[in-house]
Amino acid sequence: MELDKDLQARQEARALLRQAEQAQKALADYDQQKLDAIVEAIAGAIYSAASELAELAVRETGFGNVEDKTTKNQFASRRVAQACRGLKAVGVLKENPQEKLWEVGVPVGVIAAIVPSTNPTSTVCYKAIIALKSGNAIVFSPHPKAIACTLRAARIVAQAAEKAGAPKGCVGCLSIPSMDGCRELMGGKETKLILATGGPAMVRAAYSSGKPAIGVGAGNGPAYIHNSADVGNAMDCILRSKTFDYGTVCASEQSIIVEKGMEEKVRQEGKRRGFYFMDTQEAGSLAKLLFKPNGTLNPEIVGKSALKLAQMAGFSVPRDTKVLVAREQEAGPTRPYSMEKLCPVLAFFVMDSEQAVLDKAVEVLTHEGSGHTFAMHARDYDAVRKFALKIPVSRFLVNTPAALGGIGASTRLFPALTLGCGAVGGSSSSNNISPLDLINIRRVAWDSGEDPAPKCQVDTDLVELLTQKILERLG
Repeated sequence: MELDKDLQARQEARALLRQAEQAQKALADYDQQKLDAIVEAIAGAIYSAASELAELAVRETGFGNVEDKTTKNQFASRRVAQACRGLKAVGVLKENPQEKLWEVGVPVGVIAAIVPSTNPTSTVCYKAIIALKSGNAIVFSPHPKAIACTLRAARIVAQAAEKAGAPKGCVGCLSIPSMDGCRELMGGKETKLILATGGPAMVRAAYSSGKPAIGVGAGNGPAYIHNSADVGNAMDCILRSKTFDYGTVCASEQSIIVEKGMEEKVRQEGKRRGFYFMDTQEAGSLAKLLFKPNGTLNPEIVGKSALKLAQMAGFSVPRDTKVLVAREQEAGPTRPYSMEKLCPVLAFFVMDSEQAVLDKAVEVLTHEGSGHTFAMHARDYDAVRKFALKIPVSRFLVNTPAALGGIGASTRLFPALTLGCGAVGGSSSSNNISPLDLINIRRVAWDSGEDPAPKCQVDTDLVELLTQKILERLG
């Protein structure tokens, strides 16, 4: 039966890719105005269904909470569509008469999109918008844990797009959970680009498929509270970020780093806001739950509240507890608190100096999270500049909740749910992925009128003098 299921999944992928290829040929003739109308229709449909999709996602996956997942769906629809308004992605993008050069935006074609279980409906909307905005067709591969809610979101998107004039088949979604089907989708001859958001294994599979791919790495961003920071505001930001959808946004903080002189103030401000600083025994009990023996994140702890996590670990916390914090000093595979934890749990590093903080932040990110996100809370611009020049990330966020700042909700970054990590993080892009990452640029260049090989002007007097000098040396 498994073989039959896998064969069905492969056949479904092939059929969806063929439909998408035909649809994209039609989309390639659409102008930007027509594509924009489709984008607005998609955004409106998902925005209207935001709560329904959130409830379905939480019920199916067990991750996060309905309120924040609703906000994610609204962000991925209305906010992304707003950012796309006025953006030119297809047709003539730029004309430079002086340089006799044009730039033309050309869709890449059919996009295979991997959808994570942590953001299964908002990712569908966001990726569909940036794909259709740039004239591409898209086929989604849902996470096995989120098939129903991802399919529902994809069907809402497809129906809205087609009603607005998009060709049938421009948005597709696999319905059979199978790695064979996903591989067929990524490796199909019609697929021109893979947009991979998911776990490390899935991202590696995308990059090894032989197709161009935009993948993202793990987030493991530290938050540095500098001695010039407004500590209360810093802890408010971290609280908002780390509890948003119970920590399932990869840009959310994974640790707090401070100098010794700041430790007590951070603890006091944290306790007032529901941060619970675990003792050694409690931290040890929770650590056993965070990761499986093979080193992968335990899905049972993903997107659970702090109260639920403490209960699972067998210890009691006050009812107003929002975030669990464990003291840590090292980073590495045997230190679970130094890694990405998609739940409201933080490591707490206390260092001797600002330089030691910088070194520790780099150590943490080098272990996991290179290229992703770093948060700093400071009012000292020189300190911010010092760290910005050294921290190996693509998003360096200042005085803002990292989960919201990283995706562009509380910053001016492009609003995105796929966050590139650059070469240092093993990604092909360091951008918040936008429609402009999903096009090729055709350059139209006229003859410049310049001589490509200008004749050399020979100084005959100099040549004669040099010849004479050489003859004199020879004897």
